[in-house]
Amino acid sequence: MNRTRFRLLVFFMSLSLIGIILVQLYWVNLSLKNSEDQFAYQIHKILIQVSERVKTHSEDKLAQLKKANIGLDESEIQKKDSVDLWLTKDFIDGLIVEELEKEHVDVDFEFAVYKNQQPTDIKSDNFKHIEYNYEDYPLIDIDGTRFALILSFPKKEVFLFRSILNITLLSIIFTMIIIIAYVSALNQLIKQKQISEIKTDFINNMTHEFKTPIATINLALDAIKNPKIFSDSEKVQRYLQMIRDENKRMHAQVENVLQISKLDKRELDITKDQADIHDVLEEAIEHVHLIIEAREGVLTRHFDAQRTTALLNDVHFTNVLVNILDNAIKYSPDEPVIDIYTENVKDFILIKIKDNGMGMSKVTQKRIFEKFYREPTGDIHNVKGHGLGLAYVKRIIEDHNCHIYVESEKGKGSTFIIKMPLIN
Repeated sequence: MNRTRFRLLVFFMSLSLIGIILVQLYWVNLSLKNSEDQFAYQIHKILIQVSERVKTHSEDKLAQLKKANIGLDESEIQKKDSVDLWLTKDFIDGLIVEELEKEHVDVDFEFAVYKNQQPTDIKSDNFKHIEYNYEDYPLIDIDGTRFALILSFPKKEVFLFRSILNITLLSIIFTMIIIIAYVSALNQLIKQKQISEIKTDFINNMTHEFKTPIATINLALDAIKNPKIFSDSEKVQRYLQMIRDENKRMHAQVENVLQISKLDKRELDITKDQADIHDVLEEAIEHVHLIIEAREGVLTRHFDAQRTTALLNDVHFTNVLVNILDNAIKYSPDEPVIDIYTENVKDFILIKIKDNGMGMSKVTQKRIFEKFYREPTGDIHNVKGHGLGLAYVKRIIEDHNCHIYVESEKGKGSTFIIKMPLIN
């Protein structure tokens, strides 16, 4: 997949996800509004029912008071607070609770009976005065005097949200699933793109690695075919040695790939024995000292560790050190200057391999131990390799219960640090 198509795919996927989230938010908002409208309708219906019952009760109560001739004249009955002669707070509260239950509305409420825009003594304990419109509340005409029953709901928003909570939670859960799936798909796409690029780079590097030995072998074979060369046994032996060396080199490349494959499948059998770290370091140095001398480089030992016995596989751990030293040589544009340090930290030994090479960027440091990864250098193959050496190093180090990390700065060299447990 080319870069333009990849970006378009990510753009449309992101756009679709944002669209789905916005639709969900719109739907939740619409549900909340519908719930509020339904609540308002139910409350209006309840107010009408309660007001009718209050009116009927008040008229009956007034008639009883007048008939009983309790010595109250008409003007005293018309006083503002005379409503408590025939109504009680508990009676109104009971009516409201009863009507709310009929409508299956479970919400806290406060109420008051108003006369001339002012609350009377018939009100709940926590009721707060509000201004109201006559159009919003049914009026109760009692013996020529108009009253209004006012209801307020302090936790109305909680009730409304609770009414759509289940479906909202489902919406959130499914939206989160979509987001997780999107992130996972995007991550896989990016990984697949990276793998595709890595594979292409690996093929290019391996092709480059094999072209030179194949060409050398062909030239050597052609030379041997020459009658003048064929009759010269010394030259034939030299060309045969070249063929053996180049064949061995290609075999080593293939073996490196196979070792990584076996490590991935946990098929590589690594037995460990007690060994001295300094001895293993000396063995690794022996493998590269001729190359360092040929480059007119310098390798300096700083073996300060007093305790050096560890459990390791001599062959594989030596390969680890050789790989790191080989990189230190390859990535030194001038004469390689390499320092090897050892020191004890508690029950561990630290091995530090420092070079004065090209160094590496922060991005490269994070990816240096990935399979097939090599720092991009365009089409220039001035450093040979296929990006498997440090991946092999990482896997062997982990198999030895060790840790490896790198400290580096572009243009100022690198230091590889191995932290290895000691045998007490």
